[in-house]
Amino acid sequence: MTVKTDAEGIAAAAAAAAKAGGLPPVHLWNPPDCGDLDMEIRADGTWFHDGTPIGRPGLVRLFSTILRKEGAKYFLVTPVEKVGIRVEDAPFVAVDADIDGEGRAQAVTFRTNVGDSVTAGPERPVRVERAPETGEPRPYVLVRAELEALIDRKTFYRLVEAGAHHKVDGESWFGLWSGGAFFPVIPSRDLG
Repeated sequence: MTVKTDAEGIAAAAAAAAKAGGLPPVHLWNPPDCGDLDMEIRADGTWFHDGTPIGRPGLVRLFSTILRKEGAKYFLVTPVEKVGIRVEDAPFVAVDADIDGEGRAQAVTFRTNVGDSVTAGPERPVRVERAPETGEPRPYVLVRAELEALIDRKTFYRLVEAGAHHKVDGESWFGLWSGGAFFPVIPSRDLG
């Protein structure tokens, strides 16, 4: 069911909640479900409303701060309403990373297309899936509360350059260290 919830009203409520600084406490809000809004986040990180790209980065950032995932569904949540939106892949894209240190002391800090900055580690893991049709890696990093960023190709290639081999459950894996945690990417034996 699609409802005629007003995107500007949601944006105004989000702006009011964000004035306190930091991210709005969407995890504490339990408003009624008002149906679905014709809004979609495409795999490349572009946000659409009524089939048209949202061209204002500040508005996209604002919407990103009130995004919540429940099970497999995504919602924009304010203190007074909750509306479903479609997400093609991950809601965010990691568009760059700073790599500091080496080995176990290495820290990888990602920047997303909506302005978030997160350092991978035990609380913000990196995971890699394989696309079933091509076998291509699909790397992700947890940004916040079940919301992930797809790591873009150029950034992933930089991560591979900083990768290392490490034993995981007795098997050698090629992967990435960050925040004292090792994130396996591919079994070492599968590298050419």
